[in-house]
Amino acid sequence: MSISLIGKTNIDFIGMRKITFIISAIVAVAGIYALVMMSAGKAALGIEFGGGTMVQGNFDRPVEIGALRDAVTRAGYADATIQELTRDIPNSFVIRTKLDPEKAVSKGTEIEAVLRAAFPDNAFHLDSIHEVGPAVGQTLQKQARLAALISLIGILIYVAIRFDFRFGVAATIAMLHDVFAALAIVYFLNWEVSVLVISAVLTLAGYSLTDKVVVFDRIRENLRTMRRKVDFVPGVNLSINEVLSRTIITSLTTFLATLAIVIAGGEVLREFATLLTIGIAIGTYSSVFVASPIYVEWENRKPKRFK
Repeated sequence: MSISLIGKTNIDFIGMRKITFIISAIVAVAGIYALVMMSAGKAALGIEFGGGTMVQGNFDRPVEIGALRDAVTRAGYADATIQELTRDIPNSFVIRTKLDPEKAVSKGTEIEAVLRAAFPDNAFHLDSIHEVGPAVGQTLQKQARLAALISLIGILIYVAIRFDFRFGVAATIAMLHDVFAALAIVYFLNWEVSVLVISAVLTLAGYSLTDKVVVFDRIRENLRTMRRKVDFVPGVNLSINEVLSRTIITSLTTFLATLAIVIAGGEVLREFATLLTIGIAIGTYSSVFVASPIYVEWENRKPKRFK
């Protein structure tokens, strides 16, 4: 017995495509602009991509993160980011700075000295100093872009084989829309572009594909079994309406899971989980209002199934 969150619907999703195409185009342009800015190094790049130093250590007794931030700022590291680690060793912190990445070793040592001097009665124990130079950061940027490109090509090939080439192209374009939307969020909210954020974007792409496969599978089946009973556009609309309840339930349950991480997952995972939470809504939107209308437009201009 299937669970239905909403009753039977008859919404003309395809009829809204002119408006949604405009909205999606604006989102895509914003995402492309964000990608250009990130590639040019004009975004808040994490030390993995921009170079810098990460110092990790712990204190004997609890330290207020505000007092720790004040001490680091007074020492000249105003743009340093500080995160408290709540697992394993108590009173542990990670301090990241992008100042003078060419001298990462000396900066890490200087930060260690600052912490020891600022809290003389609370011993600071250094766990590690992680250094990333500019050349390494540029290499990681290239690898991240290559990973994203390979993922998109793989998705195109999979959907093209699983369904047909037109479905594959429509799914890939819609997924690019989702990726651009995620990049726009990261850039315009000035979030740090880190390996964790890139992982969230690729995870979002995978989730987006799953949702589109569900919609496309129903469209394909309906067009095959009801070809003589329903016209093309009404058939696509019917298919989307039939899976709408399932899509909403799947998205809602995943949304609640990622929202729980946003609320209780801590500072380290907050941006990662927030991006996934917003991305779930974007991926669901693009399945209905981007991927399916693209397929319809292509079929209308160059009929293949309904000649």
